[in-house]
Amino acid sequence: MSGHEPSTRDHPMSHSVRTHLRLAINAYDESIRKFIPGYEEGLTRAADKIAAIRPSLVLDLGAGTGALAEAMLEDARVGCVEAIDIDPEMLDKARIRLKRFGTRARLSQRSFDALLPECDAVATSLTLHHVPTMERKLAIYERIYRALSPGGLFVNADVTVSADPEARERTYRLWAAHLMSCGIDEQRAYEHFDEWSAEDTYFPLDDELAAMREARFHAECVWRDRPNTLLVGRKN
Repeated sequence: MSGHEPSTRDHPMSHSVRTHLRLAINAYDESIRKFIPGYEEGLTRAADKIAAIRPSLVLDLGAGTGALAEAMLEDARVGCVEAIDIDPEMLDKARIRLKRFGTRARLSQRSFDALLPECDAVATSLTLHHVPTMERKLAIYERIYRALSPGGLFVNADVTVSADPEARERTYRLWAAHLMSCGIDEQRAYEHFDEWSAEDTYFPLDDELAAMREARFHAECVWRDRPNTLLVGRKN
């Protein structure tokens, strides 16, 4: 299934969810739960990991409509969350969603390729699969590591898919089954995968962990609902 192979396109660091997922922004929060297995649980687990270190400042990279930022801010152990996204429409939704948290929520329209301010934690959800090469992803992991204070935490919830053809095919069957359980027929599920492959690149779990460790993180996978994967990196 060539449409499911990792893309090598050099993606620009500008991104429109409306164009990529062919969704109206208002439909994003409902649709992403149909598209990604364990989406809600992944957010909850990511937010719990962040809150456990009682951070004063968390950067939410590729914050989208603010779902992960909201999950973190609902825990009183989290101080301030800066929601960063390049898509102005998504940030508009996040601004409405996070308004109730007052000054604990900040919003910033910029690329996650930009330099990052010093912080206690960095969180991402379904963001870094837009980075097309492991070299560029490693550079991002290194910038995150440098931005974190000692003892800081990096939490990344994203899609991982094996490089082994048989294992890869099994993952796509599981993924299609999830979409079908949400009312999307099988043919349309695989059409979605082909459409998303124009901008998305899914690396194997072992490659992701190796890159995080090369960036000096103590890294581990703490949860999976294939293909959704939660990785945690700690700065010693």
